[in-house]
Amino acid sequence: MSLSDRIISQRREKLAELRQQGIDPFFNRYHPSHSIAMVRGQYDSLGGPELEELHQDFRLAGRLVLIREFGKASFCHIQDGSGERIQAYVQRQVVGDEAFALFKKLDLGDIVGFEGALFRTRTQELTLAVNKLTLLTKSLKPLPEKYHGLTDVETRYRQRYLDLMVNPQVREVFMQRTAIIRLVRQFLEGRGFLEVETPMMQPLPGGATARPFITHHMALDMDLYLRIAPELYLKRLVVGGLERVFEINRNFRNEGLSIQHNPEFTMLEFYQAYATYEDLMTLTEELVAHVAQNLLGSLKLQYQGQEIDLTPPWRRLDLRESLTAVGGIPREVVRDREALVALAQKEGITLRPGEGYGRALTKLFDLLVEVHLQQPTFILGYPLETSPLSRKSDTDPEVVDRFELFIAGREMANAFSELNDPDDQRERFEKQVAARLAGDEEEPPAVDEDFLLALEHGMPPTAGEGIGIDRLVMLLTDSPSIRDVILFPQMRPER
Repeated sequence: MSLSDRIISQRREKLAELRQQGIDPFFNRYHPSHSIAMVRGQYDSLGGPELEELHQDFRLAGRLVLIREFGKASFCHIQDGSGERIQAYVQRQVVGDEAFALFKKLDLGDIVGFEGALFRTRTQELTLAVNKLTLLTKSLKPLPEKYHGLTDVETRYRQRYLDLMVNPQVREVFMQRTAIIRLVRQFLEGRGFLEVETPMMQPLPGGATARPFITHHMALDMDLYLRIAPELYLKRLVVGGLERVFEINRNFRNEGLSIQHNPEFTMLEFYQAYATYEDLMTLTEELVAHVAQNLLGSLKLQYQGQEIDLTPPWRRLDLRESLTAVGGIPREVVRDREALVALAQKEGITLRPGEGYGRALTKLFDLLVEVHLQQPTFILGYPLETSPLSRKSDTDPEVVDRFELFIAGREMANAFSELNDPDDQRERFEKQVAARLAGDEEEPPAVDEDFLLALEHGMPPTAGEGIGIDRLVMLLTDSPSIRDVILFPQMRPER
């Protein structure tokens, strides 16, 4: 029997013994008077005499993370949901023989309730002098690595509850994630945007190019798709007169796993009538700066050892120009359609049916340019071929009014002036369906007639944008992997 199995067996024996003694090992009615963070916040500055003058008992609850025994007395530490710890002092002559015997049977990981007064030890540590203790939950599994930290990445992601227990910095990341989302909402609501909810199960996938997850509705006897984006529904709302809308949504894309990709992820999408993609560049600078300043107190941050400066205005660079200026491709090759396609194929880029120069441009950008865009950079001038929902440029019909934002070498946002011509949109939808029939599974299986019907009723000139919340959190918390900012990332099955 392994050491772990022996520990679990011993804890099971203690569980049975507690029940035989009439002690409920999973007690339900206990209400702490304070969190440990509240106690530390209010009383950490008080000395021993001042604590004695309080004449106040505190009722605390938390998980046992350290026990030091000294015969008829013991010191221990508990940690609660606030993430803070406090020392407790348990004396046999104070709590009584029965309670002290119970305490001696406790294990690290057990959740307990302590009542008592605060005092300072000889080393001046704030401590709770326990006069009453209650076992609230018996832990049947040992804490990882004697509670000195959990470092195995696979275990951290698969058993996030252990990660949160033993790694305070992980708890801080997810608290910051919540703060970031709150600041995003605050900013958009202050600009007159209305938060809405749109369907997660859709009759047709749309709003992005991605392979969807498919499910089946039994009562309707029809296939439905988990949304790859909420875009087409949010635009319907703009048609309906909700001229500034946003959704912080879960999207699902049946794609691979990487440090940047999880098949279930969080996006912010927002749409503003009577705005252009150029307006959204300014709005994006202001939004990200608002979040960073309020979260970090600065527009400069360290990400994986490099300083990122979020101070507006940000660099703006044409896609084709970036292939020369950053990617090192001669300008004459970038402008030569056949030469560029040949270069893309030489670099191992696969062009799908019906794809050519536009796809070659964007894939070479992904390969040669993206990683070098460390400081905030808007890339403009995306080809029509790869932008089926964007409005054509008035000055160059081969490109669209679109930008993507890159920070720290990865895409953070995608935005464009929306296509609101229903006939033009129908032509582009039909090209997507033709590509699907030719074998491209990331394109929609049919024309979205319902969305075209909405457009035929008239959508005002509109600009829309999607920002990856997970990637924004990665940036602002200095997290190298998307799995570090998703509480329960998708994992391959354990073998």
